[in-house]
Amino acid sequence: MPVPRSILARQDLADLDLEVIAGTWPDDVRGHFVVSTSDQRTRPLHAFFGDGIMARLSLTAGTDGAPPGRFAWRARVLDTPSVRLRRKRPDLFTAGPVGTSSPWGFVNAANTAPLPWGDRLFATWDAGRPVEVDPVTLRFVAEVGHRDDWKPAMDQAVLPLVSTTAHPVVDPERGCLWSISRDVLTGAVSVIAYDGTGPHVRRWDVEGAVLPQATHTITQTRDWLVLADTAYKIDPDEVFGGERTTANNPDGPVLLIRKDDLVPGRETVTCKQFRIAPEVNHFYARYDDSDGVQVVMEHSEGVDIGMYLREDDIDVHGRLVDPALRGMYCHGMTAALTTVLHFDPETGQVRERARAGDPERWWQAELSAIDWSIEGQTAPTRHHLIYLGFHPEAINQRAIRNYKGRIDPSRFPAEETPAVLVTHDREDLKALSEWTFSLDDYPTSPSFVPRGRGGTRYAGTNPGGHEGYLVVAVHNDDRFRIELFDASDVGRGPVAVLAPPNGTTMPFLIHSAWMPEARPAPDLERHRFADDLDARLDQLPLDLAAAAHEVAAELDAAR
Repeated sequence: MPVPRSILARQDLADLDLEVIAGTWPDDVRGHFVVSTSDQRTRPLHAFFGDGIMARLSLTAGTDGAPPGRFAWRARVLDTPSVRLRRKRPDLFTAGPVGTSSPWGFVNAANTAPLPWGDRLFATWDAGRPVEVDPVTLRFVAEVGHRDDWKPAMDQAVLPLVSTTAHPVVDPERGCLWSISRDVLTGAVSVIAYDGTGPHVRRWDVEGAVLPQATHTITQTRDWLVLADTAYKIDPDEVFGGERTTANNPDGPVLLIRKDDLVPGRETVTCKQFRIAPEVNHFYARYDDSDGVQVVMEHSEGVDIGMYLREDDIDVHGRLVDPALRGMYCHGMTAALTTVLHFDPETGQVRERARAGDPERWWQAELSAIDWSIEGQTAPTRHHLIYLGFHPEAINQRAIRNYKGRIDPSRFPAEETPAVLVTHDREDLKALSEWTFSLDDYPTSPSFVPRGRGGTRYAGTNPGGHEGYLVVAVHNDDRFRIELFDASDVGRGPVAVLAPPNGTTMPFLIHSAWMPEARPAPDLERHRFADDLDARLDQLPLDLAAAAHEVAAELDAAR
């Protein structure tokens, strides 16, 4: 049973002080490793939809409250308005296949990805506004923008459903955060810009554009925003209690939007439209677009994140799925594919510049690391990917039926295969170095840590992704580990390993990021939850409206 059974444990949070158990921790590793994840104690049917947790690991020993020679791991549930309301009336929150609802509205889980922005830190999700988090205390600061600015997909009494992206981007030159708002019924999409201060965001509807499934990622070049339809599809029958029978679309549109068109006073914007296949979830553009728009596409063919495992599921080999894996998403049913695509906004042409598609390398979980500095994005040199391997116990027969004709079970490996960390050249996607994990290891999202200090705070002395370190959190039922790799040669294996005492495990971690420092959230004007409360509260009984006002008062007092 290689997928760790502890990965979905409903365990309480605990501060940990990790120690070096192998290798030597380098003196030039700096900053903090931050991770978002879903609280398994409050997750509904799908393991990804519990309340948001933010964890922070100091990469310097003896700091953040850890004793000398130890490394502080600190984690907190984000005390968002929806979390505070749930604590007041847990009996009123109902678990569903796509999240948790209540009389107040839809829970903003804020559990998928940490997004650093200078000294600030945000937590994101696909069905809620970004949430600002204090980098030191890991407490909730504010949601980004007034609810109405986002044109909610479902406008409820207090907690609107905002269909957005779990991977917004910070524009290093225009000083804003770019995001998305999407209508879940029509697929119509809008661009969102947050300038970093004030209670509001700006929105532009994209003319004639439809993203029919989801918008999990947005990426950017100097002049363009790049949006793509991403492979997460809601099945209405499943939402209302039926069986999931839908499959993700095999292809989808890509939209290029010129940043110069996103100006105050305009309400709409045009776009350039393309179409690509196979389906995709994560993608990363080269910031320099002087030679066209070039994007690394991590395709997700045969991966259905919306399909979760049930106790009555049958796996690839005809066995009942272990109840310990209930709620885990169905793992990949195809070999991995990554491409570099070149989009020409003038001609409307898209061509493939490079491809990595080894049939023996089974399914990347879209767990990748790049150099996020502006220097590294402008001239990237490496793309680091974790391929999770083939795990038959985490693939159910329901998914195989839904994808009949699009996947070929005869191509499934005869045996379970381990995860592999691979460094690819950014230009031709050639595999330069790789490290294979033990079969019972389950690595999670890596982050790149630059070596030295360059021109900007996120840059090292030699940007691009090749000179620095990769931090990888690894699940294992014996104990959770943090492994540190030399980004120039991951094939050497971990240069150092941190771990808590034997037997200490960690629930599933989703996406990670790196921050150069952890400072208290700055004192700025932000949106107040109290400003979301208006006449729509009249839909609720008096005691529930009063509870919303109590939460607003608590949050104002905590500011």
